[in-house]
Amino acid sequence: MKLIKFPTQSPYFFWAVLILPSVPMLASFVSDRSNVDQLLHSSGEFAARFMIIAMVLSPLKLLLPKARWVQWLMRRRRYFGVAAFGYAVLHTVFYLIDMGTLQFVLDEFWALGIWTGWVALIIFVPLALTSNNASQRWLLSRWKTLQRLVYLAAVLTLVHWIFVHNNLGPALIHFVPLAVLEAYRVWRIFTNARRRSTAPLR
Repeated sequence: MKLIKFPTQSPYFFWAVLILPSVPMLASFVSDRSNVDQLLHSSGEFAARFMIIAMVLSPLKLLLPKARWVQWLMRRRRYFGVAAFGYAVLHTVFYLIDMGTLQFVLDEFWALGIWTGWVALIIFVPLALTSNNASQRWLLSRWKTLQRLVYLAAVLTLVHWIFVHNNLGPALIHFVPLAVLEAYRVWRIFTNARRRSTAPLR
């Protein structure tokens, strides 16, 4: 039984699963660099997906407190966040290669779909660097404050996706579940706080 459980409990196995989508991307790029535009889109989508997965786990835990699969994923939530950053970096590398020159990058920098992506990437940097126990102990209460910047990064990523693709549908398919679950989380927090405030003193 231990041999069956071991792969799913190993962080190395989990990291291998998270890295797996990047393998065909890199292989495709090495074999044919002309398809970098397609790889640019797929790497960006995986960055958004892993970010969304990391974010939905907290409201899912409120919604399904006894679900073992949610608890299992919650223990690995930081992995998803770091993976999101890794794919965002890969997405940026493909973008720079696709643009070709710094001048082309600067020429379109202030387009709404572009600068929002850069700002989201900048926000991801401290979040990824502090996604470890040592940083949590060092930053104390400031750690949660810092990690909450992921909500701003999510909004910027959504805007980036919509305006780069000029297509609302795919972005909404990914982000609407996150918005619904986060709305449920806020409602639960507000409801619990109101119940505590109106509870009779003993």
